[in-house]
Amino acid sequence: MDNHLPFSSKTEDISFSPKITLHSKGKLFLLNEPWVMGILNLTPDSFYAGSRVNSGSSQILDLAEKMITNGADILDVGGYSSRPSADFVSEEEELRRTIGTIEHLKKHFPDSMISIDTFRSKVAHEAVLAGADLVNDISAGELDPEMIPTVGGLGVPYIAMHMRGNPQTMQEKTDYGNIILEIMNYFSKKIKDCRKYGIKDVIIDPGLGFAKTLDQNYCILRNLAYFKTIQVPILVGLSRKSMIYKKLGIQPENALNGTTALNMAALINGANILRVHDVKEANETIKLYKELYP
Repeated sequence: MDNHLPFSSKTEDISFSPKITLHSKGKLFLLNEPWVMGILNLTPDSFYAGSRVNSGSSQILDLAEKMITNGADILDVGGYSSRPSADFVSEEEELRRTIGTIEHLKKHFPDSMISIDTFRSKVAHEAVLAGADLVNDISAGELDPEMIPTVGGLGVPYIAMHMRGNPQTMQEKTDYGNIILEIMNYFSKKIKDCRKYGIKDVIIDPGLGFAKTLDQNYCILRNLAYFKTIQVPILVGLSRKSMIYKKLGIQPENALNGTTALNMAALINGANILRVHDVKEANETIKLYKELYP
């Protein structure tokens, strides 16, 4: 695999931009320092057992309150596990798991920012009507051609992630020439599509763990600063993933230390949002990062 890049990066290129704003449903949010997105998995088969909660249970409110208290800027609600070889979930079941939960969260935490983690346009539409403030799509519209036009009509930010295939097939699709340039070209095209359909705020996620080998994940993280040339916010989700626990020979339950180390690397290389299971530790990482790069 050729990871040589035809341009250079300087320290000032990876510094955090103080001028990023996001617009959602007529509200303006200032992304002037790194944000933390807390993961709420309403699934029985997510790879990290500690992130699983049952839809309709009091456990959801307890976990959400803990995340908000610990400084979560966004709560990411998902009803379809995207781990490799995850079980298929029907659209009806995904709606059942997520919509009532979003309504419940908005009722109890009206000032919280909620994202819906889905690749289905109907789920995205219903979730935003229920109170979600942005859409987090692992497929960037590849698995549902109506997703980008739908989000364009909802007036919310859109997180577009890079992935090949789907959760059942993605780990068979890791053959790249130059992975960094291919992902950059992918996002350039996706952003054009988003603009075409009226999406004003696009956030990109390079998709660590999605159709990438362990070594490719580290290549992306090492070269994350190059994605800043696209000039949109960058989300990084590496929390407790196999790129950590397989490299260290441990289980996801023991991967918090490795997660913290790589989250710091992501921040230094330009990440604007960290998607995590452990909000308190991520915020502590951000505080120390800000001491290093005030």
